[in-house]
Amino acid sequence: MVAHSGPFPVTWTLFQTGHTTAGAEIEGRDSAPSAVDQPKLLQGTWVQPGGAVVEAAYANALGLHVGDQLTFDGVSLHIVGTAVTAAIPSYPDVCSRAEGCFLANGVSADNPGLIWTTQPDVGRIVAATSGPEAYFLNLKLDDPATAGAFADRHNANAAPTDPSLISWQQIRDGDTQTLAKVQTILTAGSWLLALLATASVIVLVGGRMADQTRRVGLLKAVGGTPRFVAVALLVEHILIGLCAAGVGLLAGRLAAPLIDGPGAGLLGAASAPAFSATTVGLVLALALGVAIAATFVPAIRAARQSTVTALNDSARTPRRRAALIRFSARLPAPLLLGTRLTARRPRRLLLAVFSIAVTTSGLVVALSLRAPSAGWPTGPRVTQATTIISLVLIALAAVNAVVIAWTTALETRHSAALARALGSTPRQITAGLCVAQLLPALLGALLGILGGIAVYHGPKAGGTATPPSALWLATIVVMTLIAIGGLTAIPTRIAARRPIVETLQTESA
Repeated sequence: MVAHSGPFPVTWTLFQTGHTTAGAEIEGRDSAPSAVDQPKLLQGTWVQPGGAVVEAAYANALGLHVGDQLTFDGVSLHIVGTAVTAAIPSYPDVCSRAEGCFLANGVSADNPGLIWTTQPDVGRIVAATSGPEAYFLNLKLDDPATAGAFADRHNANAAPTDPSLISWQQIRDGDTQTLAKVQTILTAGSWLLALLATASVIVLVGGRMADQTRRVGLLKAVGGTPRFVAVALLVEHILIGLCAAGVGLLAGRLAAPLIDGPGAGLLGAASAPAFSATTVGLVLALALGVAIAATFVPAIRAARQSTVTALNDSARTPRRRAALIRFSARLPAPLLLGTRLTARRPRRLLLAVFSIAVTTSGLVVALSLRAPSAGWPTGPRVTQATTIISLVLIALAAVNAVVIAWTTALETRHSAALARALGSTPRQITAGLCVAQLLPALLGALLGILGGIAVYHGPKAGGTATPPSALWLATIVVMTLIAIGGLTAIPTRIAARRPIVETLQTESA
């Protein structure tokens, strides 16, 4: 041992600040700098009588600032600074390990953060709260690499009343857990977003193809072969995909430090990721593959259409299923129309189910990670990461719902116009299409809940997650149905207002 500091008195108790009650590990320190473990100030000044310094990550999580008042059962202290330390894992993992934490007086229900005060102030708090009192002693060895083995040998041979040792390697692992949680969330969220983005591209391509039928007819009328038309449609979407990949690379480079920073409790900041040839190549290859996979089948189908049919933009001959006709015949008019119109596009219905299922799975996992066991929060970094992933999933799912509804209304405009000519109102058609879209939404939400619970077992292995309650799961299903119903009603209502004559006059004789 070449240096030491302490022993410093430590206690664990609750405190109030404004309307917030939280737990704290309070360590008494000297006003003079310590030879080992002198916390680095980020704001304000070091401890003084009546003045406390709060660990930076904890202050950030609770929204504490220099000048705020903390009350420990009648003992009031003012925050005079914020600091970071390498001697204790940063919040929320201050007491993630059993060694050194004596949680009492309800502190275990509130994941405590670290606060430094003067040693006399710790004595006042212990007397006022009747809290436990312990001591921290910091040691520095001449060979830091042997700290882990030294601590293990001591703890293995120590009596129950002897102090226990924690090596700097264990503290490092505790800090790593904070970043590992965020990395796990970002990895799982990225896969969910990739799946949902693929579905979005397929839906968008389908919508554009439905809107380009007459263009296909013009290309074929001026001499374009089916192969030329298919290649032209493919190249168009490939170029769009490559441009989107370039924008995504730039946005990812700028956003990475904001999402994957170390947090307030650790010094340093994440730098922008380097653009290696491998990274650029993988992103471009992924964009190219998604564009080709989403465009190939619709492009081939569009190219095989006859020139007259494409120029007239006529309705596709519906597939009639006897079972569906028997079932829908007993339904009210809006449901009959909606069921028959949407059943003609089974692949699009599967995409709708897939989109909702992926989104719901992501929300269930996010709720699992933000509802930790024993009421212990997982910290602001996990909250930030889950919030970002959840918002992007919801945004993509909303875009998918609108595009699917608009594409369905666009492709069924002839059938819908004919139904209106026979007496149906725009409101009935809109209601029918909306209600028909709710069935795949319900199925997707239920499948997503099952998928989210299955994915949850991965985070659960780390001991930091709890499955959402049945009330939360039911709320997700209900809110999904309400959102899909509202998002579907807007484009279908717009399409249903188109004049009947203008729609039907495009039909071929």
